[in-house]
Amino acid sequence: MHNTLCRLAGLAVAAMMQGGLVGLALAQAPPARPSVGEPPPQYAAPGSEPPAIPATAPETAAQSELPVLFVTSVEVLRTSVDPRIDIVRVTGLASSQGWSDPELVPTYAGKPLDDVLDLQLIATAPLQSQAADGFVPIGAVFTLEENQPFKGVRVRASENTIEVKPIPGLKQADITADSCKDCIGKKFAERGQAPAGQAGVVRQEDLPKILRWIIPSRGIRGITHNPNRLNLILGDDNTIVQAYWE
Repeated sequence: MHNTLCRLAGLAVAAMMQGGLVGLALAQAPPARPSVGEPPPQYAAPGSEPPAIPATAPETAAQSELPVLFVTSVEVLRTSVDPRIDIVRVTGLASSQGWSDPELVPTYAGKPLDDVLDLQLIATAPLQSQAADGFVPIGAVFTLEENQPFKGVRVRASENTIEVKPIPGLKQADITADSCKDCIGKKFAERGQAPAGQAGVVRQEDLPKILRWIIPSRGIRGITHNPNRLNLILGDDNTIVQAYWE
């Protein structure tokens, strides 16, 4: 009888110890993993304020590299000291403020059939619409290696092209398009509806080619961001009340 009681007591003690260990293990177990979509738990010392969850960083809008509006000059210089290289120096006009990092990039790889190097004058376009305050000068340089195979250089912008052939050489373009910096308050006339030089009138044919005018009763369709497109907001009598580049 005594042996039986001792054996039962020993089993009870073992059970209590086992229960204590299990309880301790449960008490020390890490919190459950949060479900998908929940923020991770925040830990803090006893009596202190829990740390704030950092705000999510806003997404950065992607910037685009696009051809500038006009190219105004292309000059190809040949150095007189070996190694003799050709340097292409280009100037142009951006539609508005906000363009940055101009550069010249080839339109394709390899040697073209006509032996003319084809380049684009591009820059990083502004992310937001810009007021039509006048064209902005811009420029870039491109270097050709020694013994390059080209006989000419052609540079393209959004609205025009200049070609220099043979090289070295220089060619310039006279840009006559109205930048619309003085358009507001004048009346807009569609192509062929007003003579040249009429006071207080802005003619469609005098403005850059990529143009959109919006009358009071018209919506805006296909809102594709194009910083080389001039937008005119018109009043009831075709008066220009706002002019901006997308």
